[in-house]
Amino acid sequence: MSEPTPPLAAPQLEYFRPAPQWVPNPPRPRYWLHALLLLATCFTTLIMGARMQYNFDHDVPALSFSDLPVGGEVIPFFPVSWIRTHPVRLLRGLPFMLTLMLFFMAHEMGHYLYCRRYGVHATLPFFIPAPTPIGTMGAVIVIRSRIRSRTALFDIGIAGPIAGFVVAVAILAVSLAWSKPMHPGPIAADYAFGFPMIFTCIRWAFASVGWLHGAAALPFDQVLMHPVAIAAWIGMLATALNLLPGGQLDGGHIVFSIAPRAHKIVSRITILILLVMSYYLWTGWFVWSILLWLSSFRHPQVAEWPQVSGKRTWLAAFALLMLVLTLTPAPFLHSSLPEVIRDFRGQ
Repeated sequence: MSEPTPPLAAPQLEYFRPAPQWVPNPPRPRYWLHALLLLATCFTTLIMGARMQYNFDHDVPALSFSDLPVGGEVIPFFPVSWIRTHPVRLLRGLPFMLTLMLFFMAHEMGHYLYCRRYGVHATLPFFIPAPTPIGTMGAVIVIRSRIRSRTALFDIGIAGPIAGFVVAVAILAVSLAWSKPMHPGPIAADYAFGFPMIFTCIRWAFASVGWLHGAAALPFDQVLMHPVAIAAWIGMLATALNLLPGGQLDGGHIVFSIAPRAHKIVSRITILILLVMSYYLWTGWFVWSILLWLSSFRHPQVAEWPQVSGKRTWLAAFALLMLVLTLTPAPFLHSSLPEVIRDFRGQ
């Protein structure tokens, strides 16, 4: 008698013809809340984008919030009163707001549409308005039902980063040429950027076809970045953070769908690496190591069969490539733990 083999028909049928998941007492969609948060986030990013554009037009780094006058005016950090006196100034923030919101919308809708494809109950994106330097803390969707296969988990996890990455690359390719050389002046940026590898790749691509000229040909630390280029930088950073291979981040879902037993080990290794990076490169990695540690306690359980294979192994390699291209070891320069402690002590 031959050994029994696992049935193939049912899992394959589940993959190709997913049935909607049943959720006990599913909450009614709160469209009003999604719309309200979307409008509020558009408003806060519009305000901060208007300030960035005003700085840029006056040859001041976009992310400069000093008390020194810019264009003869002293502008508060979150300049609601500055906008209220001249509402037309809001129009300056449209390019930044539209491109940044386009990135977050693409990323979250990539997750949402693949949830719909696999019959997984998920909410529309919740945008998070906040008086931060960019006017928001991003967006999230909430998955309310079980993901039934590793294939579905893989596709849902990777769809968001790919969609956001494509949009961010397009934004960067357009906006890099809009930037201009930095002129020496009394006002410096409050945030000195480090740049991911994708910035260098885009500039190399421009040079190979003879499109490299002006500020795009200068070293990045000598370039006054256009607010839309800053939106692309934010998109790259958000993509890298989501692709970190651990916990319940998108990268963690990808690892779990390919090798469930390796997920916990990979998460712990990632946490250790982030702790080292937080000391030598950027203190913010310490926060992300804590988030990964908290989210690694449990992970959505999915069926063991079918395994992820075929073209999805190439997509996993592409996810790793995206992480390499978008990861900035020190997103903000001079922010290692020793430097932050020295600044805190006033030295």
